[in-house]
Amino acid sequence: MTPAIQVDRVSKSFGGVTALDRVSLEVEQGEFFGLLGPNGAGKTTLISIIAGLTRASGGTARVMGHDVVKDYRAARRALGVVPQELVFDPFFTVREALRIQSGYYGIRDNEAWIEEVIEHLDLTSKADTNMRALSGGMKRRVLVGQALVHKPPVIVLDEPTAGVDVELRQALWRFIRRLNRDGHTIVLTTHYLEEAEALCGRIAMLKQGAIVALDTTRNLLDRHSGCYVVLRIEPDRLPDSLAAHVTERLEGGAYRLALKNYDEVESLMATLRAAGVKVQEMEVMQPDLEEVFVQIMNKN
Repeated sequence: MTPAIQVDRVSKSFGGVTALDRVSLEVEQGEFFGLLGPNGAGKTTLISIIAGLTRASGGTARVMGHDVVKDYRAARRALGVVPQELVFDPFFTVREALRIQSGYYGIRDNEAWIEEVIEHLDLTSKADTNMRALSGGMKRRVLVGQALVHKPPVIVLDEPTAGVDVELRQALWRFIRRLNRDGHTIVLTTHYLEEAEALCGRIAMLKQGAIVALDTTRNLLDRHSGCYVVLRIEPDRLPDSLAAHVTERLEGGAYRLALKNYDEVESLMATLRAAGVKVQEMEVMQPDLEEVFVQIMNKN
C-alpha cells in the first residue's frame, strides 16, 4: 500500500541554519501518527515542506504517492493542514469561509458536509458570524473545518489545541478519532504529550532537525522501562544507600525515587525497614510519555 506520507532524506537550511537534516520517515495510510519535539526542532518546517509551502533544500516528500513538487496539485488535494497560526479572512462568515475553501478545490454541492463539520466543531451558533468577531478558540475551530472541508485522506494538525478550552479539546478529539476510524490518516504535533500518548499509535521525535526516536508509542514507553516511587517517611531522612535514586524533593516533603524496575520496590522497602524508617505514604508510578520524551531529548 502506498504510504500516506513519505519523506526521504529531506533537508532544509535557512541561511547558515539547518532546520532539517536528511529526515526520512513514512506514515502509513490510516495511522494516527505523532510528530513531537521541542520548539525549534523542525516540526513546522517539515509540515510546511509536506504541504508545499516551503521548498526543501534536498530530498523528496510525497503525499499519497504524489510528489509535493512535481505533482503538487494532487498532493495538496490529498492533504488538509491545520496551522499553528490563526490565519483567517475578516470579510466572511464562518459558513462562507468554509464554502470558499471548498471552492478552492473545485468541490460543488458540498453543503451537507459543511454543515456536518460545523455541527461537530460546535460552530452552529456562530455559522453566520463574521470571522473577525470570533474568539481565538472559535477561529481555531474554523481552521480545523477548513482543513477538513475537501475530505482529504491525510490530515495534519499542527498544535490544534493550543490556547483552546477543555470542552473544545474533547469535542475536537472525538471528531478526529471518528475521522481516523473512517480511514483518514492523522499526523499530530502537540506539546500536550498526554494527548499524543492517548491518541497516537506511532511517534517520531525530532531534535535540532533530526529524528532521534521513531517507534510505536507502546515500544517507546516499554523501552524506557522503570518506575518511580513517591515516598513520605518518618523520620524524614532517607538511608544514604537510597540517596542516589532521588530525582526530586516534592512539595510537602515527599521523595521521588527512580527505580530500574518493579522488582526494586521490595528491595527499597527492605532497606527502609532495616534503617528503622516508617513509610507513611507510598505511590508507585510508571513513566509516561512526557518522562520518556525528556529522557530521549537529554540523551541526544
